[in-house]
Amino acid sequence: MKRKITIIKVGGKIVEDSENLGNLLDRFARIEGGKVLIHGGGRSATRMAERLGIESRMVDGRRITDSDTLQVVTMVYGGLVNKNIVAQLQARGVNALGLTGADCNIIRAQKRPATTIDYGFVGDVEHADGDMLSRFIEQGIAPVVAPLTHDGKGNLLNTNADTMAAETAKALASLYDVTLIYCFEHPGVMRNPDDANSLIPAITRESYRTLLAGGIISGGMIPKIDNAFNAIENGVKEVVITRADAIDGTQGTHITA
Repeated sequence: MKRKITIIKVGGKIVEDSENLGNLLDRFARIEGGKVLIHGGGRSATRMAERLGIESRMVDGRRITDSDTLQVVTMVYGGLVNKNIVAQLQARGVNALGLTGADCNIIRAQKRPATTIDYGFVGDVEHADGDMLSRFIEQGIAPVVAPLTHDGKGNLLNTNADTMAAETAKALASLYDVTLIYCFEHPGVMRNPDDANSLIPAITRESYRTLLAGGIISGGMIPKIDNAFNAIENGVKEVVITRADAIDGTQGTHITA
């Protein structure tokens, strides 16, 4: 029987609110077994760029990462946000280790090719090293991973944290019984974001197509669910999309095969 591992992906809105982050880390500390935390931090990066006089450019919610912006996101994601989370977890008795994808070569990516849009130094994941991550986990260490990868040629790349979470879950699925939980500010995937009672408790491939066609699922939720199905179809036991105060997996939207 495989050991249970929980991977939590938390977005910037939670990370950048001290009360919500504290509540999340309280719950993360109580998770039994091995665990990994993957975080965002886009709003903090935008604020830091503004303070430094660097324009933030977004296309469909995705950041254009030129050389100046890459320096900002490296400082913010890999430094300020990551180490703040690590310090707070240490205070809660969790032996956390802050990492980027470049550290120990845990996540390697390739620079996204320029098409009609040149995203700059943005990476698409090629490989996640589950064996290396397992070495930390087996020593009782909780990796805390910032949304940065590398290309193996000395370049850092800004990389979508949802994708990094899915790829990490896939890489660990051959070794562990993996549950992947995407947490954010809503109870899960909602038919109507303004109606707290409109939670969709489960989504299959078939129902997903219907929800897409009806416009109920749109925008940034689409890549999140695509990543969830990718993980399920590659050995991850369970994927849940839920609120940051419900990361035990009992609530929210369950993505199923």
